Amino acid sequence: MAVVVALGAFLMTLFGGWTAQRVTDRRHLVLGLAGGLMLGVVGLDLLPEAMDAAGEKVFGVPQALLLFVGGFLLAHVMERLLAVRSAAHGAETGRGAERSASPGGGGREAGGRTPQVGLTAAAAMVGHSLMDGVALGAAFQVGGGMGATVALAVITHDFADGFNTYTITSLYGNARRKALAMLFADAVAPLVGAASTLLFTLPEELLGSYLGFFGGALLYLAAAEILPEAHHEHPALTTLLCTVAGVAFIWLVVGLSGG
Repeated sequence: MAVVVALGAFLMTLFGGWTAQRVTDRRHLVLGLAGGLMLGVVGLDLLPEAMDAAGEKVFGVPQALLLFVGGFLLAHVMERLLAVRSAAHGAETGRGAERSASPGGGGREAGGRTPQVGLTAAAAMVGHSLMDGVALGAAFQVGGGMGATVALAVITHDFADGFNTYTITSLYGNARRKALAMLFADAVAPLVGAASTLLFTLPEELLGSYLGFFGGALLYLAAAEILPEAHHEHPALTTLLCTVAGVAFIWLVVGLSGG
């Protein structure tokens, strides 16, 4: 049953990515909505679940929060290191300007974005979707009622996952085919995760630790990259409203799924 439900998550993820592609002429609105969805997923879904599953304190601080901060810092450090390495490579070869103007050139795009960061972030989204599938399978092992509740949350917020996976990959200057490949991987991941629960069960504390760490990395991308980019060229009220709408949507999903 869990694998059948995960098929719905597969389709919803693809629909989210398709939506992100269709509104590229309103890029600032796409980014504003994506930032709101990411903020909502972290603050209203991932972090509460992580605290419930891995709330044991380590030197006075809940384990999930320590990993949350660690994920945020790692995302920041990784982006800085990749950006510095890319800039240094461009200076050494003397072809930085050409790569900036060339789509999929492997260096930094004109906006200063590093493609590897987008791919790494999208890979983290795929990992999160894989864990969604695992959580879905584990919930159905507990009972049909629990499975239905988790299924509603997973299928609905996988729209945000697909939307964000395509947006993040594209934002950092990756070619469209790479963004589509990451979107497809993100869509397949819940199916794989749900099927894996037929073989093993993931300890609750480990799942909570992962959610905390991933939430920190996702918050960094939303607050330090996606939202500033959304308001860079179009600091409009409509962009802000899209961000608020994204958060409200995730709140609605969490509320309907029973928190």
